[in-house]
This record gives sequence, C-alpha cells and structure tokens, in this order.
Amino acid sequence: MYAGTFSIVAHDAATGVCGVAISSRMVAIGSLCVFAHAQAGAVATQALINPLLGADALELLRSDPAEDVLRRVLETDPDADSRQVALVDRQGRAAAHTGPQTHPWSGHLLGEGYAVAGNILTGAATLEAMARRWEERPGEAMDERLLGALEAGQAAGGDRRGRQSAALYVHTGQPYPYVDLRVDEHADPVAELRRVHGVARRELSPFVAALPTRANPRGSFERLLDPDSL
Repeated sequence: MYAGTFSIVAHDAATGVCGVAISSRMVAIGSLCVFAHAQAGAVATQALINPLLGADALELLRSDPAEDVLRRVLETDPDADSRQVALVDRQGRAAAHTGPQTHPWSGHLLGEGYAVAGNILTGAATLEAMARRWEERPGEAMDERLLGALEAGQAAGGDRRGRQSAALYVHTGQPYPYVDLRVDEHADPVAELRRVHGVARRELSPFVAALPTRANPRGSFERLLDPDSL
C-alpha cells in the first residue's frame, strides 16, 4: 500500500538531539516509517513503504554521511523508483529521494539540519510551510519544533486523500526515546497529536527526565517521590 505522507526529519548538531514528525492518510504511519537515534540521525521512509531502508540507513548513519547512506540503501532496493526517503545525519547534513513512480504531488526540500518530504499531497505548499515553520523557530525544543512543522504542513493542505494517523519521535542519546507519541487512527490526527503531546509534557516528561541513564543508573526519582507531584 502507498502511504501518502508528509514528514520532517531533523538533527540538531549543537545539542545532539534528533527526531521525526509524520502524518498520513494511512493507519499507524508511525509504526513503519520512523527511525531515529541521536548517535546516528533520523530517517523517514514512505510512499511504497520499505522499512528496511529506514533500519539500514539508521545503522549506516552512525559512520557515514547522509548522501552516501542514501545512495547505498537505494542501491539495495529493486523498487527504489516507488520509494520516498528523507534522512539527516548527526552533523546536520540532509539528503532525500523521491522516486519518479511516487504518486503526485510528491517531492522534498532540504535545509540545514533537516529535510521535509511528502507524496500524494495537495501540493508543494505543504512542504514549503513545514520548512518555513522549522526555520522560523531555531531556539525551540526539538519536539515542539517538529510538531509545529507538522501542524504547518497540515494547515497548508497535507495528504490530498485526507487524514488518519500521525507520530512524533525524539531521541536524545539514551537507549530509550525522549518522546515517542502516536495517533494511529483519528479524524484529525495532527490536532490529536498536539493534545496528546500537551498531556505528555505535563505528566510524562518529568518522569522521563528522572529515568536511569548510563551516567546515573539510579536515576533522579527523588524529586518525584512527593505523591502530590505524581
């Protein structure tokens, strides 16, 4: 199945944080298309989805630049003309591929530290709005910046078939994600993702910040032990 989708991948070389935001008129788009790790980069694989491209690219990004990784993974794919892949490495170098057999409107845009891509869209305005929103907020936290770009893309048109699912994923370098939120089936998934994100920031983010890390195996749960704070 083709996943008409719009997405943004980004990596902040200054902070080492990376992530992906994505939405589609396909159920559970975040389950197959999102790959990110702060020590490598971020990848979105869409159109005629091939998750192997995301998994392989993320592994290669640990040592190789984005353009080389994109070329290498596409060489392994017999249906590369039907794929769309966007990726960014941990130096902020971006690359993308929109195969000639992806359904219109399809395309991608590259910028410093990010890439936006989409297929089966209402038009180029979706990606232009996403890129503009990303570039306007350089000091914003990664999760908020990615979600804001996704909202801008939806407001500009998004998937021309409609709306169904959305996802937001942010990685800071731990063995677990900093943010991993999905709306798998909803009439207005980007708006619902915004609502869930607000709840997570209030109720989950303080807990994630206190979790054990390699540097602090006990974590920082002391400040959460007050029953009124849980």
